[in-house]
Amino acid sequence: MGLIWTLIVGAIIGVIAGAITGKGSSMGWIANIIAGLIGSWLGQAIFGAWGPMLAGMAIVPSIIGAIILVLIVSFFLSRSR
Repeated sequence: MGLIWTLIVGAIIGVIAGAITGKGSSMGWIANIIAGLIGSWLGQAIFGAWGPMLAGMAIVPSIIGAIILVLIVSFFLSRSR
């Protein structure tokens, strides 16, 4: 059950990051989950684990990390087209 909860929270973080950047609708569910999970790891590695936590993820640094990740990936994908 812990893995499912982590995937759900990761997807929500990815959706929030996509909505803030305006790139979320084109990403899809799998990409939102991946962006949320990797962004959570990235945000907590850079900013630390502070603020409210869900499923072992600090929400605020996770969202910031996911935003950074979405912006970086969309920058490189837009340059290749």
